[in-house]
Amino acid sequence: MNRMPRGRGSSVSTHEKPKVDEAVDSDENNHKHRRGAYLLLGLLIVFLHGSWSVYRIQFANLPLPLDAEQAGKRGFSEASALEHVKYLTGLGPHPVGSDSLDLAVQYVYAVAEKIKKTAHWEVDVQLELFHTDIGANRISNGLFKGKTLLYSDLKHVLLRVVPKYLPEAEENLILVSSHIDTVSTTEGAGDCSSCVGVMLELARGVAQSAHGFKSGVLFLFNTGEEEGLDGAHSFITQHHWRNSVYFAVDLEAMGISGKSTLFQGTDHWALESFAAVAKYPSAQIASQDVFRSGAIKSATDFQIYQEVAGLPGLDFAYTDTTSVYHTKNDKMKLLKPGSLQHIGDNMIAFLLHTAASPKFLKDAQQQKQENTEQNKAVFFDILGKYMVVYQQRLAIIFHNSIILQSLLIWGTSLLMGGRPGLVSFGISCLGIILMWIFSICLSVVVAFALPHICLFPIPYVANPWLIIGLFGSPALLGAFIGQHIGFILLKRHLRCVYSRTKPGLAYNTMEYVIDLEAERWIFKSGFVQWLIVLILGTYFKVGSSYIALIWLVSPAFAYGFLEATLSPVRLPKQLKVVTLVMGLAAPVVSSAGLVVRMADVIVGSVVRVDRNPGGLPDWLGNVIVSVAIAVVVCFTFVYLLSYVHISGDKRTLGLLLCTVFGLSLALVSSGIVPAFTEDVARSVNVVHVVDTTGINDGNRESLSYISLFSNTPGKLTKELVDLGDEEFSCGRNMTIDFVTFTMKYGCWSYQDSSTGWSKSEVPVLLVESDSVTYGARQTVIAVDTKSSTRWSLGINKQEINDFTIQVDSEKLVLPGDKSEVDGWHTIQFAGGKNSPTKFQLTLFWSSNATHASATGAKDADLPFLVKLRTDVNRVTPKVAKVLEKLPRWCTPFGKSTSPYTLAFLTALRVNI
Repeated sequence: MNRMPRGRGSSVSTHEKPKVDEAVDSDENNHKHRRGAYLLLGLLIVFLHGSWSVYRIQFANLPLPLDAEQAGKRGFSEASALEHVKYLTGLGPHPVGSDSLDLAVQYVYAVAEKIKKTAHWEVDVQLELFHTDIGANRISNGLFKGKTLLYSDLKHVLLRVVPKYLPEAEENLILVSSHIDTVSTTEGAGDCSSCVGVMLELARGVAQSAHGFKSGVLFLFNTGEEEGLDGAHSFITQHHWRNSVYFAVDLEAMGISGKSTLFQGTDHWALESFAAVAKYPSAQIASQDVFRSGAIKSATDFQIYQEVAGLPGLDFAYTDTTSVYHTKNDKMKLLKPGSLQHIGDNMIAFLLHTAASPKFLKDAQQQKQENTEQNKAVFFDILGKYMVVYQQRLAIIFHNSIILQSLLIWGTSLLMGGRPGLVSFGISCLGIILMWIFSICLSVVVAFALPHICLFPIPYVANPWLIIGLFGSPALLGAFIGQHIGFILLKRHLRCVYSRTKPGLAYNTMEYVIDLEAERWIFKSGFVQWLIVLILGTYFKVGSSYIALIWLVSPAFAYGFLEATLSPVRLPKQLKVVTLVMGLAAPVVSSAGLVVRMADVIVGSVVRVDRNPGGLPDWLGNVIVSVAIAVVVCFTFVYLLSYVHISGDKRTLGLLLCTVFGLSLALVSSGIVPAFTEDVARSVNVVHVVDTTGINDGNRESLSYISLFSNTPGKLTKELVDLGDEEFSCGRNMTIDFVTFTMKYGCWSYQDSSTGWSKSEVPVLLVESDSVTYGARQTVIAVDTKSSTRWSLGINKQEINDFTIQVDSEKLVLPGDKSEVDGWHTIQFAGGKNSPTKFQLTLFWSSNATHASATGAKDADLPFLVKLRTDVNRVTPKVAKVLEKLPRWCTPFGKSTSPYTLAFLTALRVNI
């Protein structure tokens, strides 16, 4: 830290001043302190190119695929795994209850039988087709708050591999799990046929090597994951092998191909085992922090294994091209060569190591029994080559040490600088605050403007690189403006200080010294923001706080090594470029790739950001992206920008940023660069809706229409160009309550909507009894979903205190606390063809329920008591016609809460 000059006793002696002035004049004559545009542009290019190179090395550098001959009996062959993926994707979408899913399960079982027959003679391979009983999943955390998930008639393939002459291995199993089923809108090459293909090839390799194992390996190919993690829940609560599992590995996909990254891990001993043997380690605790924060509205089977079974484990997922997630574009042609080889090589090495390790078995068993938090760890990889793992307790100790030392150094420096130093520190911090304000404001202004000047509110999804110009340029310009205002204010303060403490300095010399002193304060203020982040991250035990540590320590070390002095007589010198380069090397290597990946995931997720279509403003997706970019700019450019303020080419920087922004804006506003393509498409769902709600209100006929809605922000006017003769009308004049979500903006067409369904498919809600016993009202409702084995039922928790659900004589849901969201508890059911369709719902009214039947209100004005949506996976003639006419850059988006292409709605009001 530079010491701030003080008053008495701090002035430069007379015999030293000429030397200083001479040096200063020499510098001024040669203009060495005026960094040129080429130097600044070069630093910017080096920074950006270095960041992109780190990303390419860390996330895009995939291994060469191996065929069966190259892999050998005990190795992993991507070519063999792809054969399985090819067959499964060839079946098309295979959701729960479909014929195609039955074929997929049969295929996996047939391949597993071949593995069993060709296993090593000292290995026992046991194969089972598990048919689940009806069950209920009552997880109440995260996405499952306010829900009860029911399932029935699910089929799983289980393959257990154990050494033949070690019976105790059957009681100690490592679980490897993924799901066969897909959503109804995709063939699921990434999510998760790729996972199934990898598991089948892993099982083949493990079956050749398990004779030396201390533990068995259980491969679970489940169904029902896409309907709310039902497959994992049914296994972990029903199967007789469940109690023998002591460790779980889950394979998932939130995109397609690329590196399968370890994004959730529980314990340092497991992470250390993976780090020790993984051939191409890819792991980021930052992804775990983001995922568990709820910012990404998703869940994996790993949540079941952790919360229901209490198992330690590891969770892996593909995250490349997240924009294709759950859409028709999740197809095999987008699988990158080497993707399956990457996770396959890592997993085969991990399984062979852990299953043969007595220590791993002991640690896992102890963790399962104690379920302690002390084993939590921090983990991340460096350039995809090395993996760092250390306990969170150690991280907290180390972070606290750095925080204490930093505060001590800052405190000492400010104490030595006195009041002038304290004021300089405050102004430099103000510059940081202004940097954030201006950076976020400028980028957010662009976010608000885009929906008004572009064909689509989000015009960059198909070409994510556009966000560099659209949001990165204004964010960087705003950051510089804000920081430069702080720089000017700091110079004014320093000018007063120097004029008072060093009146003998020549004007030119003083201005030069003030520039250099201000530059150093601005550079050092970058330490402060990262120190604050480190303090907050350590306090809240955020695993990814190591990033703040690196961005604080590395530049501070470079500055202290090359720049800092405590001399009271030495005037400041210009910051060395080597200080910046040396200080940013470690931060860029450690986090640049992660930042680029996170930006890609955020942009890819914007296509489905609106969970209630039309419920969010058009600009919100842009604001999310713009703020994220501004945050990255403020954190990562804080040191680089400090080198620009005493440059004579500030206008050049501003002109360059404005030019990049203008070109990007021109590309998206003119449509030269399309917002969506056939491979990266906009989410647009087409549903044939049969609404029978009005029948219970006295109407005799049901209401049938075709609904068009999108989870991507923006109106549907562009899509309707190709649907001009289908008589669609769009707007917010008629919302549709799909029970699990509400369509607040969409399009409707009543043309030719009376065909493709029959009245025998209309679900029935029938009140069997309504009585009051000991002052408590109880209502029994018969629910008949007809042909549908996928449905959602909403229960009004403002009126109903509790409820039970019964099938025949078996109670699936017992009385007890049930959470709610927006006053409703939602029951979701998904099952196979043989699932029951008749249920008995018993409602226990709240003591303060509003018995609306006594108020005299009209039926149509009363709130619903229960509301039901049933789904049929059938494309009616009208829906087929609309889907055929939709632009190729449109694609249906499927999820557990979305209706199929044919949906029936019915409800009962509170005055039953």
